Amino acid sequence: MRFSALVLLSLSLATPSLAAEKWEILPPTPAPIATDRSGEVHANGISIHYAVYGQGSPVVFLHGGLANTDYWGNQVSAVAAHHTVILIDSRGHGRSTRDSRPYGYDLMADDVVAVLDALKIPKADIVGWSDGGILGIDLALRHKDRIGKVYAFAANTLTSGVKEGVEKNPTFAAYIERAGHEYEAHSTTPKEYNAFVDQISKMWAEQPNWTEEQLKSIDTPILVVDGDHDEAIKRDHTEYIAATIPHAGLLILPNVSHFAFLQDPPLFNATVLHFLDEK
Repeated sequence: MRFSALVLLSLSLATPSLAAEKWEILPPTPAPIATDRSGEVHANGISIHYAVYGQGSPVVFLHGGLANTDYWGNQVSAVAAHHTVILIDSRGHGRSTRDSRPYGYDLMADDVVAVLDALKIPKADIVGWSDGGILGIDLALRHKDRIGKVYAFAANTLTSGVKEGVEKNPTFAAYIERAGHEYEAHSTTPKEYNAFVDQISKMWAEQPNWTEEQLKSIDTPILVVDGDHDEAIKRDHTEYIAATIPHAGLLILPNVSHFAFLQDPPLFNATVLHFLDEK
């Protein structure tokens, strides 16, 4: 499960250097990719939007907080050439609705299982970014019979793993502003973005808070991944997660941030496929 540093170095050196550092730039959100296999699952008191692409063993992509399925547009074609890709808008995000219950990772993980049930998928791998990576770990803890591998990018397992003042970082602040426009375009409650951010921020302030014992109980194959310039997650926390979950791999992607899948899609996609297809 562990990647060779030399392989990653060769991949990064193969890319010509640019005037601006990749990790300083927030590339555009990809346009949604058309599919005739999309719809809504009505479960857990809400409507959950999903889209399906490709053929093969199933892989669920779970986006970060405030985002939506469009953010995975640079990954779909690469991964769908080998796997069935399922994109899900988390509750209250993108085109999915929410109910009156507070946001929580357990609740959102149960939504993922509800989509798997509706699509009659007994087991799937997970690729998660940020909140999506946290959901992958939650699924490994509470629904391990429903998932195979977890590629957990830019996740945290304790609230203390997040850097103070991340919302003031220019790249992250630009993301929050962009997400507001996207929320207005996609949501069934387009004028409630500020309330949405407040409610999600309450979850972030309190969750996750898994103990070492909980993490040590995980026997799902997990690759713990982050960018070497992540604006949000502390490097030592990423290393802690990988060291605490038994047999977990650790992968640090070069010259990218919390938005690596946008900043260097070829590298991100190559590592996802290597991990998913590794025997």
